[in-house]
Amino acid sequence: MEYCGVSSVQNLEALSALLSTQQEEEEDEDCRNAAACAHLGPGHIGPPSKKENEVSSAYMKKNSKDIWSEDEVSEGSQYDDVIDSRPQPEYEIILKQSVGTEDLFLGLSRKDPSSMCCEAMLVKIKLPDTKATEVVLDVKEKFLDLRTPKYKLGLHLPHPVHSQEGKAQFFSEREELEVTLLMKRPLDFINMQ
Repeated sequence: MEYCGVSSVQNLEALSALLSTQQEEEEDEDCRNAAACAHLGPGHIGPPSKKENEVSSAYMKKNSKDIWSEDEVSEGSQYDDVIDSRPQPEYEIILKQSVGTEDLFLGLSRKDPSSMCCEAMLVKIKLPDTKATEVVLDVKEKFLDLRTPKYKLGLHLPHPVHSQEGKAQFFSEREELEVTLLMKRPLDFINMQ
């Protein structure tokens, strides 16, 4: 009996050593490439689907740091000029809403301070050493194009606007152009205008 007990203990120890070395080798193989380990997550449990393989191969073919393609930004891409070395002026976008006493004190129109309740967009553009006659401004539904002899600004707007209903005013003492644009909003229970 001792012979059987000794041999079974030796067999178990040998099996344990064999399995532990195989497990360590598998862990080393899986994590040799740090990038391969970094992109794995809970969604990678189970067999890979065909769709995941297609997406990853399409992403690999792109091999670029672009966050969107030119197809996704249709309006305004014709204004992009790589050769033009004019700097972009400083600008600021401010969302505005019309608020009356019935909104402020009684809350009758259901407006809140969120951007979904804003009706207009104010774009302030600083144009140092520029005259009002030198400014060329073109506004599309989702793009604002401003050109002066010293500056060039191609601005993709965060919301669609009514391009024909805007207003621009140049303040020479501040050397600043203010463009007020009315936003296109879907009619819902907040924007009932």
